Amino acid sequence: MRLNENTKIVGKKVILVPYCEEHVQKYHEWMKSPELQELTASEPLTLEEEYAMQRCWREDEDKCTFLVLCRSAYEQTGNEIDALVGDTNLFLRVNDEGEDKDGKRSQVAEAEIMIAELEVRGKGYGWEAMLLLIKYAQQNLQIKKFEAKIGVKNEKSLRMFNKMQFMEIARSSVFNEVTLERIVDEEWIKWLDAQVTLHCEKYR
Repeated sequence: MRLNENTKIVGKKVILVPYCEEHVQKYHEWMKSPELQELTASEPLTLEEEYAMQRCWREDEDKCTFLVLCRSAYEQTGNEIDALVGDTNLFLRVNDEGEDKDGKRSQVAEAEIMIAELEVRGKGYGWEAMLLLIKYAQQNLQIKKFEAKIGVKNEKSLRMFNKMQFMEIARSSVFNEVTLERIVDEEWIKWLDAQVTLHCEKYR
């Protein structure tokens, strides 16, 4: 998405940066992992296909992605590649449940989070990164509804989205996944604001 190609989001534990060409090699190595392929319902890509995917994420207006850096590691070294620990994404589509008050159809955002580096899992990086992206989308894309589709075996992600006040709305035995949903309302916006502060800076 062109909207965020020059945006960096700085959190307490993580920094979110746009997905650039120089990140592709490390991302490609991550996605050779059968575990990550299963958790993200992804198929392995060739390196050339991964570069094409990076361009797609950068240019398509229905996709918004940030890579997740460990803030402390980045501040120590200044090296984004070494500090990379995962990614967080939104897939956007038009809401098919009717029009808003102004006669326009709002967008639904399907949210994803992946912490690829084993040594930093369970430290709150995924929690903060996902909430920062949700807050960014709520403010800048006027998203009215978020969804998450999670494998039934991915108990950690299911617990995390439940803690974020997403509610299960469907369960597929064909795809072995659970669909969760959260409508954006004033009460939830206040909750988000209590969890994270959105601080955006110019990227490079």
